[in-house]
Amino acid sequence: MKFTANQIAEILEGDVVGNPEVEVNTLSKIEEGEKGSLTFLSNPKYTPFLYTTNASIAIVDKDFVPEKPIETTLIKVDNAYQAFSKLLQYYNQVKLHKVGIETPNFVDKTAKLGEDVYIGAFSYIGKNVVLGDRVKIYPNTYIGDNVKIDDDTTLFSGVKIYSETEIGKNCNINAGVVIGCDGFGFTPDKDGVFSAVPQIGKVIIEDNVDIGASTTIDRATLGATIIRKGVKLDNQIQVAHNVEIGENTVIASQTGIAGSTKIGKNCMIGGQVGFAGHLTIGDYVKIQAQSGIGRNLKEGAVVQGSPAFNYSDWNKSYVHFKNLGKIEKRITELEKKHKA
Repeated sequence: MKFTANQIAEILEGDVVGNPEVEVNTLSKIEEGEKGSLTFLSNPKYTPFLYTTNASIAIVDKDFVPEKPIETTLIKVDNAYQAFSKLLQYYNQVKLHKVGIETPNFVDKTAKLGEDVYIGAFSYIGKNVVLGDRVKIYPNTYIGDNVKIDDDTTLFSGVKIYSETEIGKNCNINAGVVIGCDGFGFTPDKDGVFSAVPQIGKVIIEDNVDIGASTTIDRATLGATIIRKGVKLDNQIQVAHNVEIGENTVIASQTGIAGSTKIGKNCMIGGQVGFAGHLTIGDYVKIQAQSGIGRNLKEGAVVQGSPAFNYSDWNKSYVHFKNLGKIEKRITELEKKHKA
């Protein structure tokens, strides 16, 4: 699909400097731009590439003044980075726009499908499933009985949604995600043999949630595991039964959250963080990567380490951690002098 500079300027509310009819059909980095591509300039250190790029169109800030002749058509906007991001979102919408039901697949006769739904080949849609308008189900996806998925949500290939799950509007669920599988609940008998505790709850995912590839979210033992609106989960995260993650919290890859832990809103959690179960994490908490959380954290806490403690204290302590050998040597020498 091709777009002219004029069409792009309309989308971005920008001004064209150069040929308004020049066309592009792909995007590129400014240093690798080829004819027919669109790029952007927001970081001043990349300015020299603007004079050598072969890209047909470049998005720049309104206050940009070229110091040399430029062959590339410019689109001037208030903020080039934000404008390019907006264009990427628009490009994604166009690229991923699919409608219709492919075959072969299975859609139970009791399922209710909204308008302009897409269901890819080899998908399974169970009993009493409700799909909202413009929901997209990519190939090889499984949706169990009584699942509800609201408008404009996309499930990419190979997603598995177990029964009773509820998913809100405008969510993106990437390939390999499993939602609603049994939580890790077992009880031993007098001989130490473990038996599974039935997990009869569900998972609720609110609006505008993004879930990365191969992340797993377990159903609750009773009640619900809840992912509040605006949450962003990276790839390969484990969310256990009865966990709750507050609004607009972001969590990086390989984090594991044990059962019944409650995480507040607007938290920022680094990669490979481990949470013990039954904890309460306050709002606006920041946790550095590879931290181990074994206690409750108050609102606004910033922690690091395993077990984690205050971030600034951790940094001060690290100076001593890495010098422990030297410190031990000095103490030994002082002890020898004292005995002498």
